[in-house]
Amino acid sequence: MRGHPRGTTRARAALAAGCALLATAAAGCSGARPGASDAALTVSATTAIVADLVKQVGGERVDVTSIVPHNGDPHSYEPSPKDAARVAEADLVFSNGLLLEEPGIMKMVHNNAPKGTTKIALAEKLEQYGGTVMKLEEDLGLDVLWLGWAVEGEVAGEGSQVRTTATKLEGPGELRVYLTDTLGRPNVYIDSADGFDAEDSFTLPPEAHTHVNWAFSKPGTYRLTVEGRTETLDGRAEEFGSGTFTFTVGDGTDAPDGTTVLDGGHADVTLNAESGKVDVRAEDGRSGARTRHPADRVVLNVPDRAKEAVPKEKPYAFLGRPGDEVWVLPQAVIGKHVHGDMDPHAWEDVANAQAYVRRVEAELVKADPDGKATYEKNAAAYLKTLDALDQEVARELAAVPEENRELITTHDAFGYLAEAYGMEVAGFVVPVPNREPSAAEVEELGTTIREKQVPSVFLEPNLAARADVLKRVAQDQGVGVCTIYGDSFDGRIHDYVSMMRHNATELATCLGKEA
Repeated sequence: MRGHPRGTTRARAALAAGCALLATAAAGCSGARPGASDAALTVSATTAIVADLVKQVGGERVDVTSIVPHNGDPHSYEPSPKDAARVAEADLVFSNGLLLEEPGIMKMVHNNAPKGTTKIALAEKLEQYGGTVMKLEEDLGLDVLWLGWAVEGEVAGEGSQVRTTATKLEGPGELRVYLTDTLGRPNVYIDSADGFDAEDSFTLPPEAHTHVNWAFSKPGTYRLTVEGRTETLDGRAEEFGSGTFTFTVGDGTDAPDGTTVLDGGHADVTLNAESGKVDVRAEDGRSGARTRHPADRVVLNVPDRAKEAVPKEKPYAFLGRPGDEVWVLPQAVIGKHVHGDMDPHAWEDVANAQAYVRRVEAELVKADPDGKATYEKNAAAYLKTLDALDQEVARELAAVPEENRELITTHDAFGYLAEAYGMEVAGFVVPVPNREPSAAEVEELGTTIREKQVPSVFLEPNLAARADVLKRVAQDQGVGVCTIYGDSFDGRIHDYVSMMRHNATELATCLGKEA
């Protein structure tokens, strides 16, 4: 038994989505071998947190570097030629897995790692090493449909992708599907204004999901036809299915008889690479139950309350003239992010970090049997350190008053922490991309903070740029703004133990009796 309570977490995820990055080949990179040393193994890790855990077990026998740098976001980081060169020298590549990493990172790894290099996604076998994995729940409480894209079904071949392509649109106006990155720049995936071609497409890894904006230029009924195909790294492609989806835009547009209308909650246009089916899956925000709707029997409603004005910023000129009306189902979360059904941020529970360590130990011993004694000794010592850390975190958070145990953050990285240490994730502050929040939305956030009576809200250092609204409303409500680490280290925090120690102290201080 662990010596602390486990609470119920309702993680209302706000994530943003991303698609494929062309991998950068290591060929053409010159100079000395990156990370060259006398170490027995050269290791690439996708994140600094994973790299630190590997280093704690490997010690001097392992030369490990992180692909995503400090202050980087693994959900959106785009790898460089230098990253590709390091991976090309790796004996092992460790990733977190569960679709934490931006797909371009993993594609770069698949394209550049030497043939035979072992690639380990640590969180994907966590339960075999004593850890736990939780389902990722998403519910932002939007007043319009939150519509994304998803692909299902396994695809043969390492690094395989599923490509979704728009082939036809019928309707009174134009449709643009785009993603807004963390800097507020739009990446257009589909634009009907110039006809459809091969550019009106994007890829996702198998069993992945992404959010996008859907913008319609006029009210009326639209029918969008899409097709799916699988693509492998060796250049093979195979079409597997297509479907046509109906949208009713504007309050005066009626749905065809006999169809199911979706006008709220969370849903995905879904392509299944195994069955060839193309449909819509919808998720109940309260129960989490999923329902399926064939493409020809469902209508996706875009009401007048989704109407916005085209932003004046030049990058948004593809939507029309500044000030023009446009009906938008919002991406709802900023930045490139692709994810699956399971929450990938498992390390925020120290007991799960111990499971990571056991897996790292097993993989290092397998790759370097001569170092077995070293790896076992280092792992045993570090597991004791983590035991003490787990108790320390539990002890600090146990002091937080029951009424203050709700977290409002800028990111959905803390479900495991809440579940393990008796906290509750109350929500995330995620502005709708490409525009300033309305007065009503700011007021709603203020109301949430007042109703929850939280003494403080929390932001992550690497996501501070998106936290202006959170800071402003917190100031207006007279509550504190504190720092918590999720996916990344920075100039102050360089290792996992320090990160979790900081998080526990910050939470206990900012939510404590004296907060």
